[in-house]
Amino acid sequence: MKYTLPFFLHGKCSERVYQKWLHAKANAHVRRDRKRGNTTAKVGSYKKAIHAAVTASNGVDAYTGLPLKWELISRYDNDAAQAGGRAYKKNFGDLPTVDHVDDGMDAPNFRICSWRVNDAKSDLSLAEFVQLCREVLGHAESKTKRSRQP
Repeated sequence: MKYTLPFFLHGKCSERVYQKWLHAKANAHVRRDRKRGNTTAKVGSYKKAIHAAVTASNGVDAYTGLPLKWELISRYDNDAAQAGGRAYKKNFGDLPTVDHVDDGMDAPNFRICSWRVNDAKSDLSLAEFVQLCREVLGHAESKTKRSRQP
């Protein structure tokens, strides 16, 4: 089954690049979920779920609401990353990626977010991630208040 390029991706990536990215993401998640014990994981159902998540995203990060840089999909270069280190990877912070909504043991359920957010969220549930964000903000605000005091 071929998945049509969502309207908001026109001019940001070609249908061929999107298809390649979709297939690669589905394969990667199926491999990971099978290693974790999900024997029912299939590339076809994962592609369908990822494409649905992309379409539902309207091109923005599911957690921040910020625009994603779809023009970066399938452009990450491991050799360049090794040579460029953190500076290279930082350029890909808004790269769209696929986040598991749950533990990956049932039917595929995904959201689309930036690579940066996905790294921060890691394997946390949404509630755990939101709590972590609140803790980070609370700590940063308390440090700012303390530094302003004479």
